Amino acid sequence: MERLNQTSSVSEFILLGLSSRPEDQKPLFILFLIIYLVTITGNLLIILAIHYDPQLHTPMYFFLSFLSFIDIWYTTTIVPRMLVNFLSHKTISYAGCLTQMYFTYALGNTDSYLLAAMAYDRYVAICDPFHYVTIMSHHRCVLLVAFSCSLPHFHTLLHILLLNQLTFCNSNVVHHFFCDINPLLKLSCSSIFVNDLIIKTEGLVFWVTPFLCIVFSYVRILIAVLRISTAAGKRKAFSTCGSHFTVVILFYGSVFYIYLQPLSSYTVRDRLATLVYTVLSSMLNPFIYSLRNKDMKRGLRKLMGRRKS
Repeated sequence: MERLNQTSSVSEFILLGLSSRPEDQKPLFILFLIIYLVTITGNLLIILAIHYDPQLHTPMYFFLSFLSFIDIWYTTTIVPRMLVNFLSHKTISYAGCLTQMYFTYALGNTDSYLLAAMAYDRYVAICDPFHYVTIMSHHRCVLLVAFSCSLPHFHTLLHILLLNQLTFCNSNVVHHFFCDINPLLKLSCSSIFVNDLIIKTEGLVFWVTPFLCIVFSYVRILIAVLRISTAAGKRKAFSTCGSHFTVVILFYGSVFYIYLQPLSSYTVRDRLATLVYTVLSSMLNPFIYSLRNKDMKRGLRKLMGRRKS
């Protein structure tokens, strides 16, 4: 089953998942079902709290609501497939694999650009507060969200089309829990030079650009905060950025760990690191943004009170 005819093309892939041991499948199913339900519930509560609380109708929470919306779909492209694999067959069709990869990369990259837009919002709020309302107008916020949601689809389509040109004729076993580009490239029996070149050039520029925007924003924020004379003022400024900065570190730390290493060094152990930005970050985001955010706590309490009444 693992080895296919050398002259044939692969029609389906076998996703090995996180473990191949039969006794691990049911515990993993229960664990990831809980993670999935918590992710959907948490992000949906964030969206509803922002929608129903007029005091949260600001650019920062406008971006946060879209981030939560994208996280719901991002997780849904991966976890339900994992749940099926835990209890039944681990195969996925060739078309299904490319489809999953397309939406995983498109939505994941949308996350990164939304994080950059949120960093820009915090930069304007702290470094240029007197022009904040003018700069972060509703029209500009909509444009930033539209850009963040559309550009990743063109980027992802390029990599999917290039991947579709490859021939997979040696093995159809993917050492991963979803269709990721690096494990698939390792299975190709045709040249991956062009794919690897595009990943290291266009892909690197596309992934690093929002990260550099975030770094630039936070450097400027740090400089502005250090100029504040009062300790209370510094704490207030840092409190508005702390949650977002935590999410950035969690997301980009795991992404760079996985994708900036050479393809030849990609191992089975990297599946655990991939879990951080594909599954865990989407689950933790609602907690990170609400636990230390008084506005979000108030919005969630209002939402709960609305449901009871």
